[in-house]
Amino acid sequence: MNQTTGLAHRPAHRLARWLCLALTLWTTSTAGSSSDLSFRFSHHDNEELARELYKVHAKCPGISRIYTLSETSVNGVPLYVVEITENPGVHVPTKPEFRYIGNMHGNEATGRELLIKLAHHLCDEYNAGNEAIRNLVASTRIHLIPSMNPDGYALAYSTGGRGYLTGRMNNNSVDLNRDFPDLDRLMYRNERRHDVRNNHLLEQMRTSDHFGYASVEMKRVGTGGDWWGLSLASAPSAPVGPLSVPPSPPLNALRLYRVQPETKAVMDMMLAIPFVLSANLHNGALVANYPYDESRSGLPQEYSRSPDDEVFRFLARSYAEKHPEMRDPAFPGCDADDSTFAKNGGITNGAQWYSVSGGMQDFNYLATNDFEITLELGCEKFPDPATLEKQWNDNKDALINFIAMSHMGVKGLVRDALTGEGIPGATIMVKNITKVNSSFARNEDILHDISTGLDGDYYRLLTPGEYEITVSANGYMDEREKVIVGHPSVEKGAIRVDFWLPVAPLMPSQRRFPKPWIFNALEEITGEWPRFERRRKKRSPLI
Repeated sequence: MNQTTGLAHRPAHRLARWLCLALTLWTTSTAGSSSDLSFRFSHHDNEELARELYKVHAKCPGISRIYTLSETSVNGVPLYVVEITENPGVHVPTKPEFRYIGNMHGNEATGRELLIKLAHHLCDEYNAGNEAIRNLVASTRIHLIPSMNPDGYALAYSTGGRGYLTGRMNNNSVDLNRDFPDLDRLMYRNERRHDVRNNHLLEQMRTSDHFGYASVEMKRVGTGGDWWGLSLASAPSAPVGPLSVPPSPPLNALRLYRVQPETKAVMDMMLAIPFVLSANLHNGALVANYPYDESRSGLPQEYSRSPDDEVFRFLARSYAEKHPEMRDPAFPGCDADDSTFAKNGGITNGAQWYSVSGGMQDFNYLATNDFEITLELGCEKFPDPATLEKQWNDNKDALINFIAMSHMGVKGLVRDALTGEGIPGATIMVKNITKVNSSFARNEDILHDISTGLDGDYYRLLTPGEYEITVSANGYMDEREKVIVGHPSVEKGAIRVDFWLPVAPLMPSQRRFPKPWIFNALEEITGEWPRFERRRKKRSPLI
């Protein structure tokens, strides 16, 4: 992944400032004493955030890497990532990729501070010989983005976090959690039409005009990022107004809609690294929120079940059950709208709470192989720094346990039976055949397929039970295996099931091997073929 591309698009003085800061941080952190590298609970500004990440790398150079995303913020602030794993900088087939993103809304600061502390904690415990942490770091590639919205945070920080909405948006006054391409509407249309396409929908968006509009001109209306203005040659009859649900934009108009640089940076990352599991961290409630976030009917509140509803509820519970207040039925909630969360085990379906279009959580699920949930970590958006240590103690076990959930289900390699080469872009289909009792077993297709990566590797999160896995790839015969999935275990890992596909009985000239979906998706968004991470013999240098 090109880690510095976005910096070139920013003013030279800002670029020089941040490059100078990065060099200074790296130099001072590597030269500092161990006491200089410790973590202290406080609200860290953007420069202090970068300094903390470099301190982690100074303590743990063998298991950490600092890099930046492909774009900076609107104001030119780099979007820093700390990667923690053994052999950092390299994607290892069958080693799951995990991601946390904090501070998407700039005035929601708890997640930002928890991720900085988490990076220190993983490093310190690894160095101390903590066996559980060492196993987790050895078996998982962990990416932590403490702040997706540093500009909004800077505004909130400057006011002491006093305004409830001050700093929520980015510097273009756009809500980043309403800024992603709305793939839910396309998914729901596919369901109504019995269209079998149920995954990696950016490729379908590239070629579809599912509203049938002849021509489109799009612009934002207002400052919240929720509303669209459409100039249509063939307009729908439904009005667009403050009391109506606005239509989603035509799907072939993606290139006409310029997402915010912070959004594009995260999208580039999502599409370049084969993430298995992720979560984004917010404030304003105390609950683990799972897909879908957008309602099927357009109603403001409606339970909207995804094909992996069981998996998502399992994942949400895995976090809530490790949090002492989130799981407590006596917790009253932050306001009347969320007073029932604790009684429901500390979890909620997103659209049942309130419908959100253009959210990051659903985009992850429908555009990539990644499963993501949203974690609301407390009532106060910008809490008193004196409470941050308690926040850490409440969330520490839950944060670590959720990373471990990337080892649930099945994983493996899909190879050409003749050459042994990995097959990218193969489709993994799953049927639940779990026995309910001695006389009845489920026979349910899970209508959300995933695809193999560039090395032919795949990861499929599943709850405990029995499943039938079918693999299909253009030019090959299908293969099928049954597997029993147990409870997640970092030590044992996901169940390993490899597939060797025989070549289909066709002449070579008749077989077509299309580009994997990921090439088409990234080419559509960026206008160029992506630079993918590949296995390398040497680590990339620190950036």
